[in-house]
Amino acid sequence: MIQEIYIIDDDESSIIVFRELFKNDPEYKFISVTSSQIDVALKNIPSIIIINEDAIEVDVLELCQKIRRDEDNSITPIIVVSSNPEKEHRVKILKESVEYYIKKPVNAQYLYFTIKNLTRLLTINRRISPLTGLPGNVQIHAELKKRISNKESFSVLYLDLDNFKAYNDVYGFINGDEIIKFTSDTIIKCVHGVVSNNSFIGHIGGDDFIAIVPILHTEELCESIIANFDASVTKFFTEDDNDKGYIEVANRKGVIEQFPLTSISIGVVEADIGRFANMLEIGEVGAQVKHLAKSVMGSSYSIDRRKNV
Repeated sequence: MIQEIYIIDDDESSIIVFRELFKNDPEYKFISVTSSQIDVALKNIPSIIIINEDAIEVDVLELCQKIRRDEDNSITPIIVVSSNPEKEHRVKILKESVEYYIKKPVNAQYLYFTIKNLTRLLTINRRISPLTGLPGNVQIHAELKKRISNKESFSVLYLDLDNFKAYNDVYGFINGDEIIKFTSDTIIKCVHGVVSNNSFIGHIGGDDFIAIVPILHTEELCESIIANFDASVTKFFTEDDNDKGYIEVANRKGVIEQFPLTSISIGVVEADIGRFANMLEIGEVGAQVKHLAKSVMGSSYSIDRRKNV
């Protein structure tokens, strides 16, 4: 993946230095941007923004504030390189959520590895769901592999929402995202409330979640998640839809169909020591048991307790 890094200076004195420093790293692309071009440049959402304070004609604090106010770049890492040695000045800049303040003269290797390590962290963070903040598939797979290789007994909860597409069709994706975040918060609260330690919660994607917990807590945990979900999900529907108990959606032929309000289904796989050789086997059983849960109207759970023979 190409890492586009913007170098903000008004005399283009820095771009040559960075291109030479990263000449053996073709995945890094450095683009020179003047302070007057910043509004246009921010529309492209760079990987990192580096500001050469000594070479800009605007106030660096105002420039950093402007970048942070831009919705698309509110989390884009910023590095300020400056010859200003004053501690107070450095602190003021860091208060604007600037990641690094590097004083001149700059050691080339220090600058090189600062950028390399920052992009490495960005790559890791992309594995985290931006909507829920939960670990994604890379960490989920690593967690399952770890528990299998450590010969642990554990349970895997596969959770997803029922009639979620119908909800999106009626209420829109923004409200759909709110239900996803609510679901995430509900799972986190219930898992932490029932399981004191050794738990893991991940966001597979969309309305699909996973929780990995000790075997003993599964039934209590499922009941807690469902009770909390059903008690609060009604706030995402209009009073009229809550009274009816369903929503109406036009299908592709224009025919109005009725769908029950959004509920949650949980399929649980109890993984005794030695029962599964890999996470794919767990996933296959998980799909089966979640299908059983989804065959029941409303929120429900189903647990596979088959033992290893």
